[in-house]
Amino acid sequence: MPIYTYENINKDQHCTYCLGGFDVLQKINDTPLTHCTYCGYPVKKVIKTVNLQGKVTSSSQSTLSEKNIEKNGFTQYRKVGKGQYEKTAGKGPEKIDAE
Repeated sequence: MPIYTYENINKDQHCTYCLGGFDVLQKINDTPLTHCTYCGYPVKKVIKTVNLQGKVTSSSQSTLSEKNIEKNGFTQYRKVGKGQYEKTAGKGPEKIDAE
């Protein structure tokens, strides 16, 4: 369920709950709030940007480099034929054959 942010429409009439805005966990199909649940003054839903945090690299190739794959304990294979693969990085058999 998403978290929606609401803020008070009338800055002169508010309670401490709706003064700076508040967040509500609601289902997508729920009707939006029109009044503060504490004081009853009108509120509106606020559209906010999503804040995603993650490690950003300058190049996606650096994360998939053979050195980085092997360093993190993964194994990478390259397809060389129908059902045949060669190891390019990591531990494991040098070749894999589907037969």
